[in-house]
Amino acid sequence: MASEAVVKAFEAIGAAIAMLHAEVAQSGFGLLSDTDPLADIADGCLDILAGVARTEARVAALKAAGAAKYADSARSAAPPEMPVQAQEMAIAAEVGCVLAIGDGAAGALLSQSYALANSLPRTLAALQAGTVSWQHARVMVDETATLDHVAAGALEAHFLDPDAPNPASGCPAGEMPAYRFRQKARTWRERHHPDSIEKRHIKGAQDRCLEYAPEHDGMARLSAYLPADQAVAIWNRFTAIARGLQGPHEDRTLTQLRADAFAAAALRSHNSCTRPGDSVGSSGTGGKEGHAGLADVATPRAEVLVTVPVLSLLGLTEEPAMLDGYGPIPASMARALVANGADSFHRVLVDPRDGAPLEISRTSYRLTKAMRNWLRMRDGKCSFPGCSNHSVDNEADHLLAWHHGGTTGISNLGQLCAKHHRLKHAVGWRPTPATKNASPGWISPSGRKYKSEQQDWEPPHWPTSLWPRAGEGHRTGPYPPAFTAAGGPADYLQIPRSAGEDCLHAYLGRR
Repeated sequence: MASEAVVKAFEAIGAAIAMLHAEVAQSGFGLLSDTDPLADIADGCLDILAGVARTEARVAALKAAGAAKYADSARSAAPPEMPVQAQEMAIAAEVGCVLAIGDGAAGALLSQSYALANSLPRTLAALQAGTVSWQHARVMVDETATLDHVAAGALEAHFLDPDAPNPASGCPAGEMPAYRFRQKARTWRERHHPDSIEKRHIKGAQDRCLEYAPEHDGMARLSAYLPADQAVAIWNRFTAIARGLQGPHEDRTLTQLRADAFAAAALRSHNSCTRPGDSVGSSGTGGKEGHAGLADVATPRAEVLVTVPVLSLLGLTEEPAMLDGYGPIPASMARALVANGADSFHRVLVDPRDGAPLEISRTSYRLTKAMRNWLRMRDGKCSFPGCSNHSVDNEADHLLAWHHGGTTGISNLGQLCAKHHRLKHAVGWRPTPATKNASPGWISPSGRKYKSEQQDWEPPHWPTSLWPRAGEGHRTGPYPPAFTAAGGPADYLQIPRSAGEDCLHAYLGRR
């Protein structure tokens, strides 16, 4: 059985290589069209790269299957009296020597291969088909490592099974960079983890720490493990300070200014006011004269969106909220941010009927603040393929230019970071149409189309107190089935209500 599987795997690899050779022969290195030979060559090279990527994925699947099968065989052949730890060390050492990698890397490969072969059949199948890369497979292994079999299967199905009850929308997992896929997989995992995010956050907060590590060239690195709301607030505060220090006479980058502002604030005592960039330690790293102290910096206001399901805000459910630039956070953290009126956080309530706000449109060129906030919430980041630039740093852009007849409505707007905004206008990348809930896709100068990433909006979960009255039936879903069909919550709010439910009734009535 095992040998047959290996033979089939080799046959698949051979077919992939043969197909790749055919693609090379048919690319721009063979017969060229009479219209634009250089364009044919460029297009052929892109076809080759795509074919190589698929072949590399299939080879990675074969390596994983071989490593997992070798480990099983070696364990079966080991003497009964050999300790388990010694067995695993011997297996990792053998694989490391064969592949010329260290024991640590060999152990990681064996662990990942075991997970793919025994727990993640859809991921292994996608790897064998060449639709996801080895990096994507590693992300799936990492994000399902602490989940039980059922939860891991649900996460895998959401991203890799188009027939799943609630499949991921937008760009397929294998067509986005692995680091972007990790963000989306982590977000879905946080929402659907069998253990409450509140419970896991309490445990995680006990491990908060500040760490120091020396680096090369007289440098060192500080890292803090903090609750997400604190970390995001600190990051945005120093980003805003750094922006306030920028100007025509400032030659430091935003990254350098952010680091200088952090060092100045951390080392400033009550009796001194260290300037960002000044020498702040005994090393004598020269500072720059003429820069204002932190207290004198005109700091731009940095607004971070906190997307909160209204039922969660009222304390009727414990659904996670979404913190812009981070991901899911506990409902208690979101309620505290809203209740305390934190200056840098901007609350966004999610309509409990469909999980997303309504379309906002306008007939003038300039965007309203509400439109900018909704645009940030829809896209979550720069809409260019693979970009992770957070929404606070991006620029609103008309997909169809205003002077070409484009309107200033959400469906004709996208947000781009400064780099990709320049790329759009200078090189010829073209956006595809957007909707109120979906970011634009992109068409490259070569004509290839790339789908947009979309946020996995989900209807909020309704508390049982708001479910149908006795005799109207129940179901196992996030909200009553007739709720959306009826177009309103009247039938489900004609029951005794707590103060929180009264607030919900008033909120829905204003919609």
